Amino acid sequence: MGHSYEDSKKKVLRIIIILGIITIGEVLFALYGKGHLIEGQSLPGYVVSIAMIVMSIVKAYLIVYEFMHMKYEVPGLVKSVLLPTLLLVWAIIAFFWEGSDWQKRRNLISDKNKAPVKEEMQKQEGYLLFEQSDIYKM
Repeated sequence: MGHSYEDSKKKVLRIIIILGIITIGEVLFALYGKGHLIEGQSLPGYVVSIAMIVMSIVKAYLIVYEFMHMKYEVPGLVKSVLLPTLLLVWAIIAFFWEGSDWQKRRNLISDKNKAPVKEEMQKQEGYLLFEQSDIYKM
């Protein structure tokens, strides 16, 4: 069954208004969460981040399902579009997780390199120690 032009206009206008309300809510929540709206009151960063992610996912859902006509497609096509998207999101999360682990290890190694070397370690057999100026004398 086809939809009339007026019904389609009402649906699109309703979705646009919902998207606008969510966007205004995101902006106000972010400003309040960072303490810009009410002086001295703010929210923890993880609360703001989670709320922003949820609101963005709702907006993405509405855009894909209404404006990209995904709700009118057969289930096989919907799954073939959404599965790679979910894998992409998973990959981004995995890369950030791995990157933060590398950053922690890098900081650990940097801290160990800055630590002073004990005198006994320098005198152990098999270690050849040079002063910085000795390298240039060779």
